[in-house]
Amino acid sequence: MTETFLNAAGPDPEVLLTRAHDVILPSPNGHKPPPIPPAQGDLHVGVDLGTAYTVLAVLDEQGIPITGEYRFTQVVRDGLVVDYIGAVDILREMKHNVEARLGRDLTHAASGFPPGVPMAEVRSTANVVEAAGMVCSDLIDEPTAANNVLSIRDGAIVDIGGGATGIAIFKDGQVVYTADEATGGTHMSLVIAGGADLSFEAAEEKKKDPAQQSRLFPIVRPVMEKMGTIIEKHIRGQNVDSIVLVGGTSLFPGIDTVIAEITDLPTRVASHPLFVTPVGIAMHDQSTYKY
Repeated sequence: MTETFLNAAGPDPEVLLTRAHDVILPSPNGHKPPPIPPAQGDLHVGVDLGTAYTVLAVLDEQGIPITGEYRFTQVVRDGLVVDYIGAVDILREMKHNVEARLGRDLTHAASGFPPGVPMAEVRSTANVVEAAGMVCSDLIDEPTAANNVLSIRDGAIVDIGGGATGIAIFKDGQVVYTADEATGGTHMSLVIAGGADLSFEAAEEKKKDPAQQSRLFPIVRPVMEKMGTIIEKHIRGQNVDSIVLVGGTSLFPGIDTVIAEITDLPTRVASHPLFVTPVGIAMHDQSTYKY
């Protein structure tokens, strides 16, 4: 069956993100993923350096995801690159893996940054991209990147990553307010680690295990409630009528229900929320470089 990526308003977010989920793969860890058919024309590349995950997304000239890679990392904290050498080494290796599958070099990429991060720190994100062997074609704030995919006219996009909860309010498709506060998936892992006397790494794995999540829900619910309180504080008085959650932490079952209870607003999790912002960043890579 042929996938239809466009609707009357542009790219269909559901189909686009399902495609991203299918082609953006976890780091191979010694296994060699199969190559993909050669891509013709310009490529659009996005690098998302997150607190918990680094994601490299590659789109074809029509803006359709064709390959990519993601990896659990701890090189960024609160939007700041805290392990520059580690970030460069990881991104360079991911780039090499993707190039091997793609059969061509990646020479440029856009990257993103959370709202409120000082521009000096934003530049360090670009430096990581360039030290890994790509020209940083542009930088985009993460809420705008996410809305490149979701195309929300009015409402709030909340990006719950590893280290922070980022809120962006949209009116007529434009960002009118942003905020970013500490509290994310890392805090959930810390609560699990403390309650079960586990290492952080073991708690992180347990948190991601679907078989464990219903048992862990009461333990991490207070962290979710804090996220909801942060969101409610920032959307109060802004005439927001709905919330869309993105970011890897949004994958934990029940988080949308808790946030809906706290904010008293309809809340949903975007399809494959880990890939919303990286794909939106890649859409912003409008470099004129030709391969």
